[in-house]
Amino acid sequence: MTATTDTFADAIGGLGDTEWDRLADDRFLSSALWLRVCALDPGSVSGGLHVETPGGGRAAIPVAAVTDEPTPGLRWHDLLTARGLPAPEPGGLLIGQRRGYLAHLLTGEGTDRTEAAAAVLDAVRALRSPLHEESKIARVAMYLTTEDVGTLRAAGVRTAPVALTTDAWIEVPPGGYHAWLGSLSAHRARRIRSEIRKFERAGYEMEHRTLAESWQGVARLLARSLARYGRTVDVPPMAESFRKQGELAGSRAEVVLCSRPGEPPVGFCLYYRLGDTVYLRGLGLDHDQLVSAAEYFNLTYYMAARLPGVRWIHAGTETAEGKALRGATLRPLWLLDLSEDSPLAGYDEKIREHNRALLTRLRDSSPAISDALEYELWEPYC
Repeated sequence: MTATTDTFADAIGGLGDTEWDRLADDRFLSSALWLRVCALDPGSVSGGLHVETPGGGRAAIPVAAVTDEPTPGLRWHDLLTARGLPAPEPGGLLIGQRRGYLAHLLTGEGTDRTEAAAAVLDAVRALRSPLHEESKIARVAMYLTTEDVGTLRAAGVRTAPVALTTDAWIEVPPGGYHAWLGSLSAHRARRIRSEIRKFERAGYEMEHRTLAESWQGVARLLARSLARYGRTVDVPPMAESFRKQGELAGSRAEVVLCSRPGEPPVGFCLYYRLGDTVYLRGLGLDHDQLVSAAEYFNLTYYMAARLPGVRWIHAGTETAEGKALRGATLRPLWLLDLSEDSPLAGYDEKIREHNRALLTRLRDSSPAISDALEYELWEPYC
């Protein structure tokens, strides 16, 4: 195996964007652009680990050296201890990216996946962090798919994966928006049509712009939205982050703004498109100015389903029921400790108990969620 020597040279380990994207293929949240967006966030050093396999193949995975991770969903120590499980110490190497909650093992065309995973695993375990003096640090992969967990375990990972959450995907059939409505139950389709009519009667209009054109308004709306949930943020640094993202992404970072005629926008949705898939990447609403016209759903799923050529909407984690009611399927995402001396070693049955309990809670929480769960992706580790 030949491993990269410049993993932390930049967000994609010194590879050119075209070369990295050849490995990422249609996985936008592992693309060169998105990893460069992630690298704009302070508090870590982002990189890309890429290797050559003994059989002449190529493989890669995003990595980040982290100390005090500000994003709660990436604090592996807190997440595991809250589940009553042993946990690696905070800080170390995050295998995956810092925004998006979906990580992938990337392999070149024709590369044996298990062989590639073994090469990546060896490289991850040998990798030194630019933020830590000692080599004995946590090396934790987060928000992996069931497929990639299986491949890494076949390649030598001995710890069991811990279920973290669900990942929602909405399929839009050929024929677009109307075909999507037709694919839903009559009850759900009526609900959606009612919410769209309510939105239209409220006089809302949508304007599509780029993030580079709208970053100041986006920051204002996101700050208002976060304040509703008790999070106070300093708007200028947030606005500067959006400005940099818009400058980097150009026309790829698209924004839809929602407003009534002659009034400032009351909501936004930030999204990216790759091929036939829309990735919803940000939402902000000025709740004090809303009129209970299903603004959230119209700005996100209903907007995206109407975009030309869209076949999939990646709706991400959280609010599983609302997404399931709009036709999403729910796939599991996993934490897998890649450290050789993982504290999770030997706790397979306890981990499986946790995974089963989470699946049961989800299944029993609502009929919509129960119908949306892709059970075959949970079963190997429950």
